[in-house]
Amino acid sequence: MFTVIFLFLLAGLAEIGGGYLIWLWLREGKPFYWGIFGGISLALYGVIATFQTFPSFGRVYAAYGGVFIILSVLWGWGIDKKTPDTYDWLGAAICLVGVSVMLWGPRD
Repeated sequence: MFTVIFLFLLAGLAEIGGGYLIWLWLREGKPFYWGIFGGISLALYGVIATFQTFPSFGRVYAAYGGVFIILSVLWGWGIDKKTPDTYDWLGAAICLVGVSVMLWGPRD
């Protein structure tokens, strides 16, 4: 369980961090190498996700989507200094429940 959570967090940071660096390059006028590092980070995200032990690509990536929503809310709060409101937290909690059901729900 620890490995699953660690990989979700690591991949989430690579994906959100990479996207953020590209955002800063294109939208905020940062130097081009910020975009290059962002692209490298996004590629690492794709590699990190392959280390998950779940057998289904679709299920793992769908679950990552829920985790990324939560991490994005936290990123916005910590990095962009945009305090989440009640609906941000409610939406993140719903996503966390959805991820749990998808990954650990009983299967036939």
